Amino acid sequence: MKARNSRKPVAPPSITDAEWKVMIVFWERGPSTLREVVETLGEGAGWKPRTVQTLMRRLVTKGALSVEELGREFRYAPVFSQSDCQLDESRSFLGRVFEGRLVPFFAGMVESEEIPRDEIEALRRLLDEAEKRQSEPK
Repeated sequence: MKARNSRKPVAPPSITDAEWKVMIVFWERGPSTLREVVETLGEGAGWKPRTVQTLMRRLVTKGALSVEELGREFRYAPVFSQSDCQLDESRSFLGRVFEGRLVPFFAGMVESEEIPRDEIEALRRLLDEAEKRQSEPK
């Protein structure tokens, strides 16, 4: 059993929309082979196995996936959690589009989207918790 790409990068890499679809398979399944990922994506993605293999190779090169040799097969695993990648992507988006500011982003969403009551309540709780944390002595 030989592992490759075992050093974890400091921050999640930037990944494309297609690469996100592949990463979601790993976050849901855990460590998997190419064949398992292709089967999980199925016809829904509309990709040939070679396309999936190329995307996985890119993700290994970027440091988003690790790869371990198991005889004649390779088992791939996510290096970063889904929440780490989502947070990094969110920060990048907010920085590019809203100069890092949450209020204009939320204002635009609240004014133009119907937000379910349970999500409004969850957001309110999160903001209350953030306010409490910030007012606590350090």
